Amino acid sequence: MVENVEAIYQRIVARNPGETEFHQAVKEVLESLGPVLVKHPEFAELKIIERISEPERQIIFRVPWQDDRGEIHINRGFRVEFNSALGVYKGGLRFHPSVYLGIIKFLGFEQIFKNALTGLPIGGAKGGSDFDPKGKSDNEIMRFCQSFMTELYRHLGEHTDVPAGDIGVGGRELGYLFGQYKRITNRYESTVLTGKGISWGGSLVRTEATGYGAVYFVREMLKMRKESLEGKTCIVSGSGNVAIYTMEKLAELGAKVIACSDSNGVIVHEKGIDLDLVKRLKEVERRRISDYADHHKDAKYLAGGNIWKIPCQIAMPSATQNEINGNDARHLVGNGCIAVGEGANMPTTPEGVKIFLDAGIAYGPGKAANAGGVATSALEMQQNASRDSWSFEYTERKLDDIMTRIHASTYETAEEYGAAGNYVVGANVAGFIKVARAVVALGCI
Repeated sequence: MVENVEAIYQRIVARNPGETEFHQAVKEVLESLGPVLVKHPEFAELKIIERISEPERQIIFRVPWQDDRGEIHINRGFRVEFNSALGVYKGGLRFHPSVYLGIIKFLGFEQIFKNALTGLPIGGAKGGSDFDPKGKSDNEIMRFCQSFMTELYRHLGEHTDVPAGDIGVGGRELGYLFGQYKRITNRYESTVLTGKGISWGGSLVRTEATGYGAVYFVREMLKMRKESLEGKTCIVSGSGNVAIYTMEKLAELGAKVIACSDSNGVIVHEKGIDLDLVKRLKEVERRRISDYADHHKDAKYLAGGNIWKIPCQIAMPSATQNEINGNDARHLVGNGCIAVGEGANMPTTPEGVKIFLDAGIAYGPGKAANAGGVATSALEMQQNASRDSWSFEYTERKLDDIMTRIHASTYETAEEYGAAGNYVVGANVAGFIKVARAVVALGCI
């Protein structure tokens, strides 16, 4: 059966040449599925892996826009509606120069299983553009978003596809996108986008959800080892939305964050990161993390530094894919790291994952650990559909409950399939079986 899975993988690679991130994401899931096909041979007979690995729909489109000098620019837009067996397509939009079809497909494929693990009725999708918001004026970003939505709107709908934000797409961008959708359709369908501003249909906790959820997952992993976050030394890569609220929740639960980063370097503050300052620099002033050292003379800025060489007990990769390689993983393990919780999507290379698993540390893969963001997006959809608004405390309790259930599901599934303590196997198998059963139930779709 292992040979059969490898043959499926090779056919997927041949069918999707050059999409290395997508290949990596598929391989990581398929490596867990041999025992599933033994226990459920009907999944192999009905070619469930092949069906789930092929997007239901891939949309690629031109996005022309005009900068403040009057110059025309052409970017490329994407929406990959990967799988709707469990519900409407759901997944974020990423605006970043690295975006191409392979990135969007990897993210959409991961989203299928992540969304399944939440237990909520949402399928998997992802979208975005190779547009770079950095250095652009608000008016330039508005014009780009309006052009992007002018094409994308026809593929969206509360019963079809509901995007959210991701890297490069925050409240500002979502506001411009929704404004254009409303203008074109003449409908105030607040359920068509999530991550919206609180004053126009957004959900409390949505901003914090991915970071908070990742910390809750790590908390549950440590509980299984009779440990807690109290007093633990932590490092968090990134300094964007996910990283900021990961740091916030870690501090609330008694841990101490001593380092964070951005694409230019790393800030190390042994007394503990000043989160209010990070929020001001990144969310209000949109400055680089290097400016942190101007306010705290006892903090060190490492230009081009590697955050994973800093000794810690808890590591939370919260920036981007493949940011932890094999050497980084060895540094973390060698320096006494006991747990890794992935706030980003696929931030650890296959070699790094193997090193973590072989070392026996608590390793929470992104499709389980960072599911809090999409879970709270689904809660936002519930509130919009019922014209309701929940309190911060109520919504956070629901997020905590969802993350606790995801941990329990992945932990128990790993044990059931002979891989006790392996959350990679648990997440892949639990998510796959849920989607596979839905695909079977719906017939040949």
